[in-house]
Order: sequence, then C-alpha cells, then structure tokens
Amino acid sequence: MSYFLELLINGALTGLMYSMVALGIVLIYKSSGVLNFAAGAMVMMGGYAVWLLTSWGLPMIAAIPLALVAMFALGWLTERVLLRTMVGQPIIMIVMLTLGLDVFLRGVGPGFLGTEPKHLDVGIGMAPLIMGDILTNRTYVVGGVVALVLIALALAFFRTRLGTKLRAVSDNHVASWSVGISVEHAVAISWGLAGLCAVAAGTMWGAVQGVDWSLTALLFPAVAVVILGGIDSIPGALLGGLVVGILGSVIPGYVDSMVGGSTRDVVTSVVILLTILIRPYGMFGREDIERI
Repeated sequence: MSYFLELLINGALTGLMYSMVALGIVLIYKSSGVLNFAAGAMVMMGGYAVWLLTSWGLPMIAAIPLALVAMFALGWLTERVLLRTMVGQPIIMIVMLTLGLDVFLRGVGPGFLGTEPKHLDVGIGMAPLIMGDILTNRTYVVGGVVALVLIALALAFFRTRLGTKLRAVSDNHVASWSVGISVEHAVAISWGLAGLCAVAAGTMWGAVQGVDWSLTALLFPAVAVVILGGIDSIPGALLGGLVVGILGSVIPGYVDSMVGGSTRDVVTSVVILLTILIRPYGMFGREDIERI
C-alpha cells in the first residue's frame, strides 16, 4: 500500500509540474486560438535565463525576477515580430510558425550555452522528504506549490479588466476590434505571460534534471494535459496535470518491471488518443458548435 501511495503522491506532484508548462499553452490559446508548439523551448529558455544570471554571480532571489522580465519581453517580441506578420493567414500556418520557433530556440540555446546539462541550485535540499514509508523529492513539492500559486494567479487575472479583454479577444477577434480592444496588444500580453510560466517551469524542472535541450520534451506531457483538461481551461490544466501525472507514475510503477520499462510515454500517448476519440474538447474545454 505504501508503494502505491508513493507512486500516487509523486505522480500528483509531477502532474502539477506539468501544469506549469500547460498553463503557458492555455494562456496563449485563450487569447489567440493558437496552439503554441514552442512551449517546451520557452521552458528551456526560461531555465537557461535563470542559470545564466546565477552564473554571472547574481543570487537566485535576484536572478528569477530578472529572468521573468527577460522572458516576458521574449514572449512579447515573439508576437510583435513573428505572429503579427501572420495576421489573416490560415491558423495551421501560425501553428507551424510556433513549431519553427521551437526548432529555432532548441538550437540557439544549447548552441550558445553548450549542450551539457547546467546545474541549477534553487536552495532546496537534495535529501528526500520522508513521510513514514513514503519518499518524495523536495523540489517536486515546492514545484507543486508554485504550480498551484500560478494557477490561482491566472484565475484571478482573468477576472480583472485586462483579463476580461483577453477573454473577449479569445471569443471573437473582429468583435473585439469593433469595440476598441487592441487584439494585437492582448495577444502580445498573453505571450508575455506564457514567458513568465516558462521561467517558473524552467526553474523547477531545471532544479530536478538540470537545464539543457531535454527540457523541450516537456511539451509532450503538457500537450496531453491541455487536451485532457481542455485547451482553453485553466482549471483543466490543473486537473489534467494531476491525471496525466498520476497515470504516468502509477501505471509504469507496476508495468515497467514486466515489459522492460519506458511505458510513461506510452501512457501519455494513450491519454491523448482516448481523449480525442471520446471527448475532443477535454474535461472542461468549451465546445463550439458551428453551422456549416
């Protein structure tokens, strides 16, 4: 029983860490209707930004705020320089642009800073947290708390005046323009906010596994999270992350020893396929019905 509880708790904490990456995808989709395939690369760049600032001698308490500013600026500039030029183009072309951005960032970051993993010390002890017979990583616990705080802030933000504008832009770009809302400004802000999520995710995941190109692989479970939870739902990012994390921990925990390992990605793939087949809009996604 203790083994199952350990898998369950660690899976839930891992899922919360996935939610940080997924939240960046949701924020952009809620304002522009674009699925951001560069989310994994942005997480990598967020981790690199924190590591680079600390390597220059800055304390972590100063490096993280500066990295937040830098990544907000990167997200803002991405919309200004790249996305704005695609106005009026088919949505598939914009999605492909984000995929191209992912490939570009994946090459630029390690290309300039080296491919070896960078150790990121966020001041959390390496000793496991012991709860009876259950062991868990302290960094996952802190990361889970950070994820909950981010999701709470995102929910509160969309109740503000600016958040309401972003939701209006998500509903209808033309109608938003007609009432004086700057759609471009709103989309740029959403990309900047996604950059903030990337710093949080990059810092916590970087503390777990180091900062290198492998952080871009977080895109895969994050996509599973947003598909399951609902691609435009912030609560869905939370609950979807918990489900994906728990299934990706408990099932491999019992099955890996029988099949030789590496079943976590299989579980994630099955979650994506079943969700698309059974409930394409996810648990909390908005179902749009159009007359054709």
